[in-house]
Amino acid sequence: MEQKKGLKIVIGLIIILLIINIAASFYFYNLAIDRNQKDFLQGNSDLEVSAEAMEVFMDGDWRTWVDNQKFEELEMNSFDGLTLKGYFLPAKKPTNKTVILAHGYLGKGKDMGLYAQYYYQELGYNVLMPDARGHGQSEGDYIGFGWHDRLDYVDWIGLLIDKLGPDTEIVLHGVSMGAATVLMTSGEELPNNVKAIVSDSAYTSVKEMFAYQMKRMFHIPTFPVLPTTSLVTDMKADYSLSEASALDQVKKAEVPILYFHGNADSFVPTEMSKELYENTKSNAELMIVDGAGHGESFVVDRERYENKLSAFLRKYVKE
Repeated sequence: MEQKKGLKIVIGLIIILLIINIAASFYFYNLAIDRNQKDFLQGNSDLEVSAEAMEVFMDGDWRTWVDNQKFEELEMNSFDGLTLKGYFLPAKKPTNKTVILAHGYLGKGKDMGLYAQYYYQELGYNVLMPDARGHGQSEGDYIGFGWHDRLDYVDWIGLLIDKLGPDTEIVLHGVSMGAATVLMTSGEELPNNVKAIVSDSAYTSVKEMFAYQMKRMFHIPTFPVLPTTSLVTDMKADYSLSEASALDQVKKAEVPILYFHGNADSFVPTEMSKELYENTKSNAELMIVDGAGHGESFVVDRERYENKLSAFLRKYVKE
């Protein structure tokens, strides 16, 4: 009798732990991946922005510049039936050079206006700034963290080639989740029109990013919650956290990749970009920016960033 009673207790505890695990997995899915109001990042010390960067991000003249441009709104149907929006600005002088920019988590296309202004005014590029699925004016009830977005970017590339002609030369440039997006795109079969990719503050994979944040933000072990969250994500958003890997994709990359990362980034560890760089199959370069937090490199050391970027592009994009 005592053995049966003990077995029932053990089974009961297992069932309770299983229920807690499943509940926690749905919680993390709703928290991070489901398209809804996100408040959990507010007050996160890892995302504190330096006064210098905050002034540029919030009050920089790029915002006025974006407001004053007459963007052409482009619309595209994704592989899974979503209507996606993008904002296109032709260069002041006709050119074959075009940059497709990729924004970060919870952002929208025009948030990349700081970079768009540089490409447009200083480099003379056409600019396309899409709203990622689940963001801005694009449809989608989940956040893809770059994985399904990579296929969207393949389609945006095709749309631009159809629009601008077969001689167009395309650069992909993303920050944070956008950086992971363009890196995940790098592993796909891309047309020769794609000449270079720029990654700023990317993570290696969604699984590794979640594991890092679970420990840092929530102080919980990744097992068994992370594998179950991955199953929930696969069930609800049709991708697993494990397969959403920028690291696996850059191992197949044929397009040259330039990496930027700040050495004061505690939200996405600098080591992730180093690992990506070391495993990139194509020609690759890496610049670490002293004192830059997450996504701050362009602001903290703009002159050096611009010099590195323009030199890299000159190698692969025709003048």
